[in-house]
Parts: sequence; structure tokens; C-alpha cells
Amino acid sequence: MLTRTIAIHYVRAALRGALRGGHDVSGVLAAAGVSAALLADDRARVTADQYTLLIQALWDELDDEAMGFAAKPSKRGTFQTMCLLAVHCPDLGSALRRGLDFYDLLDAQPTARLVDDGGEVHRLELDLSGADDPDHFLTESLLVLWHRFSSWLVGRRIPLRRVDFTYPEPAHGGEYHLIFGCPLGFEASSTSLWFDSRFLRMPVVQDEAALRRYLRGSPAELLSRRDYGANTASLVRRILGNGISGGLPEVASRLGVSAPTLRRKLATEGTSFREVREQLLRDQAVASLVRGGESVEELAIRLGFSEASAFHRAFKRWTGSSPGAYRAGSS
Repeated sequence: MLTRTIAIHYVRAALRGALRGGHDVSGVLAAAGVSAALLADDRARVTADQYTLLIQALWDELDDEAMGFAAKPSKRGTFQTMCLLAVHCPDLGSALRRGLDFYDLLDAQPTARLVDDGGEVHRLELDLSGADDPDHFLTESLLVLWHRFSSWLVGRRIPLRRVDFTYPEPAHGGEYHLIFGCPLGFEASSTSLWFDSRFLRMPVVQDEAALRRYLRGSPAELLSRRDYGANTASLVRRILGNGISGGLPEVASRLGVSAPTLRRKLATEGTSFREVREQLLRDQAVASLVRGGESVEELAIRLGFSEASAFHRAFKRWTGSSPGAYRAGSS
């Protein structure tokens, strides 16, 4: 999987439930290698590994997989148990129904249900009426979790027809296009994932051994796997991430389209070639600085900058911090 980083918004949002409950989150941040100073800049990013450690530390601190956002806590291990039940089902439809029945048995909140919308289309609908979720963190996490887990069960990405939300588009709504890669609807009558019904008939291809490996990377494995190649931006990112040099014309040729067509497709998705390339460079830079072992000068050269000063300026623009300060804050 190509390197992805996660906006600092999601770190702040994840911590809100613990802070609201009076918990000291300094240990949680330390466990994830995230400096408290990073929380102050909206441009900051963390790696998927850091995010995984943060959420796992929150689960342990609170003994609540809902992290203080639901009407009642979901004890540590609940999701793992649901996965164990689902992975033994013959197909995705029965796996989802068994998983949802399990949560119903526990009277878990929020609730979810599988809705048949005319035979060819189903939707997974969430009822978050009992949640205290001002940043929509729990909403977003549950939608992504169910989609990613369903795709993992059948061993292929399930393309979403659309995703609806009952609330207006939030300030961080730009992240939604990266996360879901499909048309979005806001101020809708329900919060739902829409997908083709045929996927419910697909066989479950995973087993318990694969599940154990999968859960070791949870929740980053579930919440940050966005490079499925479902849209043009993902395809461009994958080509660039494989070390293909050159600009838009060269990438367009690789995709078998003209440069104007590629530019138009990216604009339709609300992005541009330059933005996709900068996001990739930003994510690779953040991952290297957190990982360590590579000097800033070596990193600048590897990413194609003619000199370290140009990389310093770009990184400051991307994250609000200098490379040195970012490395120190993640150590």
C-alpha cells in the first residue's frame, strides 16, 4: 500500500471523548509518538502507524472502542469478537447480518442496519441519534470501518455508489473525497453507505489466521486504506508512487488518455495533478521523518528537490512545521 498520512483533525477528534471524560491523554500521545505541539496546527499530519498506536492506546485507556462518543461504552474486544463471528460466514451478506445481530444483542450504540433499496442496491444505515459526536468522528469511523472490513472479507474493494450524511458538509469535508472516493450527499435523511447488492453474494475468502494479522494493524488498516484505484486521483498517485518521473503528460500517457482529459478527470474529482503530487510528497516526507534513519538532505534529494532549502519551504507549507521540528515532535 502506498504511504498515506492522516490529518491532525482526526487525532484531535479522537481525543475529544477522553478529554471530555477527564482523562489525561499525555500518555496516549506519548504511546503514539505524537507531540502535543502538533495538535495546534491544522496542516499537521501523522502516519498510519502513529494513528493506530493512538487509537489502540485510547481503547486501552477508556476500555471503550467507541472512545467516549456513544451513549454506552463498547468494551475492548467487542469488535474482534464480531469479526470472529463474521469471518466464518459463507458470504458477505450473511457476515454483515451476523455482525449487526451481534451488536444488537449487546444493545450497542450507535445501531446499524442493512436496507434493501429495490433489489439491485443495498445500503448500510447508521442511527447515531444517541451519540455525542460533535466532530462526526464516530460517524466517519464507523462508515469507513464497515466498508473496509466488508471489502477485506471478500478480498476486493467494494465500490460505493454514494455516501449520505444527515449533517451539513463539515470544515474537513475535503478529506471525505479521499476517504470514500464516491459521490457524497449532506443533510440527507439518513447516514448510509450505498453499494450494489451483488457484493452481498460474494464469498468470504478470509480465515481466522488472516484476521489475526489484520487486527494487529487495526484501526489504521481499516481507516486509512484509501488507495484502491477507484478514481483517477488514486491511479495518478499510484503511478507517481511507483517512481515514475515526469509530469502530467507522461502520467496521462501511462493511463492511455490525453493530458487535457486527465486534467479534466482530476478537476471533476475536485483535485489537480499538482495537488495529488504534493500530497504524495508530503506523505512520503512525514513517514520518513517519523521513521528516522534518513537525513533531511537525503530525503530532499530522494523526493526530487534540487536543494534542501526548497524542501524545507515546501514542508513548512504542507505541515506548518520545519522538517527538523517535525522529526523532534515525533520522536
